[in-house]
Amino acid sequence: MTKIIDIKSGEHYLWGDGCDGWHFVKSDNLSVIKETMPALTKEKLHYHEKAQQFFYILEGEATFDIDGKTYIVEKDKGIFIKPGEKHRIANNKESNLTFLVVSQPKSHGDRINVDEDNFERK
Repeated sequence: MTKIIDIKSGEHYLWGDGCDGWHFVKSDNLSVIKETMPALTKEKLHYHEKAQQFFYILEGEATFDIDGKTYIVEKDKGIFIKPGEKHRIANNKESNLTFLVVSQPKSHGDRINVDEDNFERK
């Protein structure tokens, strides 16, 4: 069944430190999520064994740590993360960060958190 989905009709959830998310597509093979991170928040370092992910920034500027390197991704740009790459997204700015994250297959249930003490920044 075809339907139009937005933040009013998508399944809402809370995560991290005051972050919001909305499921737009939620299937075993594909996940499309819109998420918003308040100022000065970040997620825990992790990786996915199976899921590949694409993050597309709608508002703000994202800082990604991916396998020890830092990437700044501005509005209207995106970044691809392969399975097995240790990563996290952070909002180091004073305004909200809003983005889409597309995962194939779904990333829920495929997340492995990493010990932050063993993460080297390059």
